[in-house]
Amino acid sequence: MRVHLVNPSYHSFGTAVITPRWLYVLAAATPKWCGDPIIHDETLEQIDLDTIEEGDILGIGFHTGNALRGYEIGRAARERGATVIYGGIHSTLFPDEAREHGGGHSVVRGDGDVIWSQALADCRDGKLLPVYEGGQLEGTSLIQARWDLMPRDSYMWASVQTVRGCPKHCSFCSVWRTDGQEPRQPATDGVLKEIVALRRMGYRFVILADDNFYPVTLDDLKAARRRNDPSEAERLEAIRAERFELMDKLAKLPDDMNFFTQITMEAAEDPAFLAAMKKARIKGALIGVESITPEGLKAVYKNFNLTGDVLVDRLRAFRKQGLHVLGSFIFGLPTDRPPVFEATADLADRADLTFAQFVMLTPFPGTVDFEKWEKTVGEDAPKINGIPLTRFWLIPPGQRPKIITPHPAMSGDDIRRLTQGVWDRFYAMGSVWRRSQFLPNLRARLLFLLCSLLYRQMYANTGISTDSARVKRANRTARFLAKMCRRLFVAKPLPHLQVPQTEKA
Repeated sequence: MRVHLVNPSYHSFGTAVITPRWLYVLAAATPKWCGDPIIHDETLEQIDLDTIEEGDILGIGFHTGNALRGYEIGRAARERGATVIYGGIHSTLFPDEAREHGGGHSVVRGDGDVIWSQALADCRDGKLLPVYEGGQLEGTSLIQARWDLMPRDSYMWASVQTVRGCPKHCSFCSVWRTDGQEPRQPATDGVLKEIVALRRMGYRFVILADDNFYPVTLDDLKAARRRNDPSEAERLEAIRAERFELMDKLAKLPDDMNFFTQITMEAAEDPAFLAAMKKARIKGALIGVESITPEGLKAVYKNFNLTGDVLVDRLRAFRKQGLHVLGSFIFGLPTDRPPVFEATADLADRADLTFAQFVMLTPFPGTVDFEKWEKTVGEDAPKINGIPLTRFWLIPPGQRPKIITPHPAMSGDDIRRLTQGVWDRFYAMGSVWRRSQFLPNLRARLLFLLCSLLYRQMYANTGISTDSARVKRANRTARFLAKMCRRLFVAKPLPHLQVPQTEKA
């Protein structure tokens, strides 16, 4: 009985930007009696179904965006006599769908760190259950990944996780529902062990793949103290203290290491936290700006963000602390009108963003937006090949509309075209070259130009274009650029690197 772990994708680039950590966490959770699992990451290369044999077990994890590809693989594997077990965010939300459309024998919901081994044992013993509830584990129960099974020359950046869950409740995001609003932090020593294992292999750029690296704001602490709630204040202070402890240990790692994470904009008001990030060599962060208008922020339940010149100053505050920002914007909000696209492009330039992404609003399952939309359209949802649009992920990509929900003032084609225009403007050669001025020499600036071009190819052209020929060209270009870019990020392995020891008082 062989175990296969599959990360499905329609787009394979040969080289990927970030390691899909969940694959290697489940590899670590796979019992020794199964042998080492076989890893298939389709962001690198498509799976060879001829490698699947009768009696094998496939663990397929996916989110909504790659659900259809996951189902295709699962059905094909089941036809070959394999047992198919689904997991991931989408399967957690739609376990029945995974069995119906994907031919799944079983579904693991929630965290798989512990329950995965039980599912495998039950499969061996012939008593596999239709559903396993992994739940939301305490941080101390989250396990470390088996990076020794990772192909050494396929990823640019490695990834670890230092906190799971997010206390916010943005309408377009499902994380706070699937992963919870209570921050769950694994032991910092375990995180350090993973990072050291990765640096031993030559990875010096590491994504801290957290739902929110800044889970406790200064306002949260002030509010708890105003309510005269000592237990809540102590709880929040303990979470904050663990963040500082982690950053202090990151600072003791080799000087050539660089970290990137995801935080909310409120961190700009916390000089002590930003200073600790800088000391820990956390060089950049994805920050969800989402909308530049008050109406847009209200629509996505993100009123804690700012707009206008105050927003520009807030984003520049990160840059002043040496933190490069990947700003994330959403287009197609009900409040959006054509002028907002140009205004967003202008703000992204003025705010000194190093990178930016401009995504089109999609109501993903598990979100408030999806629930409102599904309730509104009900049984009257338009259908494509018999599939209601409220199950858009089951529609083949070539037939799937880029804009799912109707807009009160713009057509889907207009939103797509204007969004593509903002990508084109922000990543125009002249704009990228101007942003590269912070770098010390010509070689570094040329490398920045190359990486910016790759980012645009991977995340804009393959996802926004409705022209399949353009998507194929983008894939080919991205495959070429990715192989070149990887050389920029790896370093000489440090096989003898040790985990920094905590100083004793």
